[in-house]
Amino acid sequence: MHTIRVNVGKGYDINIGEGLLGKVGELVSTVKSPECKAVVITDSNVAKLHLFDCQQSLRASGFDTTAVIFDAGEESKTMSMIGKILEGMAEKGVTRNDIVIALGGGVTGDMAGFAAGVYMRGIPFVQVPTTLLAAVDSSVGGKTAVDLPSGKNLAGLFYQPEMVICDTLLLETLPEEEYKCGLAEAIKTGILSDEELFRIFEEGDPKEKLPEIIARCAEYKAGVVMRDEKEKGERKLLNLGHTAGHAIEKLSNYEMKHGFAVAAGLGIIGRAASGLGYCSEETAKRIENVLLRNGLPVNTDFDDREIAEAALSDKKRSGKTITIAVPISIGNCDLKEIETDNLEEIIMLGKKALK
Repeated sequence: MHTIRVNVGKGYDINIGEGLLGKVGELVSTVKSPECKAVVITDSNVAKLHLFDCQQSLRASGFDTTAVIFDAGEESKTMSMIGKILEGMAEKGVTRNDIVIALGGGVTGDMAGFAAGVYMRGIPFVQVPTTLLAAVDSSVGGKTAVDLPSGKNLAGLFYQPEMVICDTLLLETLPEEEYKCGLAEAIKTGILSDEELFRIFEEGDPKEKLPEIIARCAEYKAGVVMRDEKEKGERKLLNLGHTAGHAIEKLSNYEMKHGFAVAAGLGIIGRAASGLGYCSEETAKRIENVLLRNGLPVNTDFDDREIAEAALSDKKRSGKTITIAVPISIGNCDLKEIETDNLEEIIMLGKKALK
């Protein structure tokens, strides 16, 4: 088991290894006495695969356990569903002394973390990611959120988990589409910070190095979160590809998965950065080629204006400006504050094919 320490608040560990689902109870008992109830929040797909084993481990360590299950899919990531989850917790007698286990992918982690953060003004929770995307990104850092009709993740709070437990064996059950979604976020991390990580996707077979990829991504994000928990500066870099990506998700009515939308956003911002002179055309081509090599999109058919208008409802906007992350070179990115009136032109530039 590989352990990464996140020194935010009272601090917590990210545990990465094979077979950790069977040790969930043992690991959770190191941060919370089993003389309480552990409520597992999960979706209808993950419940069929992993809920029994998770609860069996919790019971073996002395936890009284129950579950709240919601319909799988981004369309469930709403305030209405949060209300149903909270009501379910209340009906099952969950108290301030109890703990939430978020068992699932990014949607589950966001929903369960949000529910834990607002239920009785906050009860502890643990992240148990079951997708590559959640393992490399969303389970780390304490961001929780739900979507509003106006945009993605507009309602949420920063609420750090007590622990993250990543069982790499669970990733073997992932559909290929979900696996590729996680690759997009991991490639993003390579563009941000790590030429060596980027080359795994550029030259090698990522499936042969998943534990290393997860550890590298978690270590990078943990460092960023420790330096900027509430996204006042450096943490905004983690939004690389997400300005256009979130807009594309919204325009698709969330039929396009997050990772695929982010991949398209990475392609767009890479080409735009090259056109604006922030990075070389070679860097933009490397970003585009690595996405294509891993079966990910690099562009979208949505109109420039549509994307810009959808992006301006994003939480990254501040008055008449919006902050975007742009690549300078592989392993080095920067933040640029631009006028909102210029966003459509940047999107248009980013949608143009490289020469």
